[in-house]
Amino acid sequence: MAERFLNKRELAAWPPYSLPSDSLGALENTRQRMQRNGQWAPWQMIGRRMAIGCVALEITQRCNLDCSYCYLSESSEALKDIPLEEVFRRIDLIHRHYGDGTDVQVTGGDPTLRKQDELVAIISYIRQKRMRSSLFTNGIKASREMLVELAAAGLEDVAFHVDMTQERAGYASEAALNAVRQEYIDRARGLPLAVIFNTTIFPGNFHEIPELVRFFVTHADVVRFASFQVGADMGRGTERERITVNPETVKNAIREGAGAKLNFDAASAGHAECNGYAYGLIINGQVHDFFNDPAFVREILDKSAHLRLNRANKFGVFKTVAGFLATQPRVLARVAFHFASLVWRERRDFIAARGKIGKISFFVHNFMDSSQLDRERCDACSFMVMTPEGPLSMCVHNAKRDAYLLVAAKVQKDNKIRYFNPVTGQFEDNMPGRIAVNLTRKNARGRAKQYLEANAAE
Repeated sequence: MAERFLNKRELAAWPPYSLPSDSLGALENTRQRMQRNGQWAPWQMIGRRMAIGCVALEITQRCNLDCSYCYLSESSEALKDIPLEEVFRRIDLIHRHYGDGTDVQVTGGDPTLRKQDELVAIISYIRQKRMRSSLFTNGIKASREMLVELAAAGLEDVAFHVDMTQERAGYASEAALNAVRQEYIDRARGLPLAVIFNTTIFPGNFHEIPELVRFFVTHADVVRFASFQVGADMGRGTERERITVNPETVKNAIREGAGAKLNFDAASAGHAECNGYAYGLIINGQVHDFFNDPAFVREILDKSAHLRLNRANKFGVFKTVAGFLATQPRVLARVAFHFASLVWRERRDFIAARGKIGKISFFVHNFMDSSQLDRERCDACSFMVMTPEGPLSMCVHNAKRDAYLLVAAKVQKDNKIRYFNPVTGQFEDNMPGRIAVNLTRKNARGRAKQYLEANAAE
């Protein structure tokens, strides 16, 4: 029987996904991957509603923090930003693989360290390709002015990463960091952006999950999505304790904070061991599980799989859903009954809230340690990183980043092919040989600390 985990040779040879053939569309391609790995089921959204969960587009390797659970390689901080031409080429590749409506995570490093006009151009280009963009940032440089300009360019989501692994000076707990989260919420308030918070969970902050969930619920008028990521060992830090902190203990802590028996298994996006998703309705400040009837949820997901919903256009979403329900009387009856049952069951809260209902989603992501990459989970991955060669499982990419970072980018420039050297930041006429980084330079922790000291007054 073959080993479950990839060995070093297999990891090195694990290729990016190739483009689907003309006869095999992206949805069908993904569905076959889910079937091959035993993940095809009525609750599976990948291959049914969407071709992929999301694709990360790394536009810089620079960062102004130095997180203890960072996935960047030791070489990352020494590398120059890839040119816009290469960024646009990778956006084209994402669209060729997965088509309209694909979720593109603009990330890094921290993407806000690129020039603002370049960041705006990247967001605008994603919109031109009819795909959705999300900005993944630690928020330090994501000013209100920047968010306003990015929203105007087409940005739909902003995901703030704030937690204790970042070791921000002056904050000794997640509760203390709520002041930072509050500031970020206020920056985004009133903008046409869905606000997301990413939190890495490790033994040092696990006990604070319930209180953190209560904070997100209190601010659900702005916060739409709370993602909790189990800390993974990328070989660049201390061993991660997975006995106390694992997907199930994290889900239970979220349930405790929400005060509701949230169902994380009614719907899935990718491999069941990688992702868990729950959806809560907030009535009179209390969280109620919208997925309490899994059979109903799965039927609706299956029947409405063909719908393409733009969350940034609430009226458009309403119009699309209403049009769909008008042609599906049985589904409409099921939805009406489900909603009426919820209202009746929670009638006291519903009356107290005067009919107002909020919502918040909770997501638990279980990244794999680089030394234990499960073959099946890698093949069924729904969270990709766009490499120069094509999309690659995020966990695989994080385990072999330098294989894609220390490579010259082939760019059409000045009416001829030139090669961008990521270490020198220069264009060369010929493909450079093996690219190496002098790791004796203070290119990671030192540069991050220097940046924070220089910008402490901001």
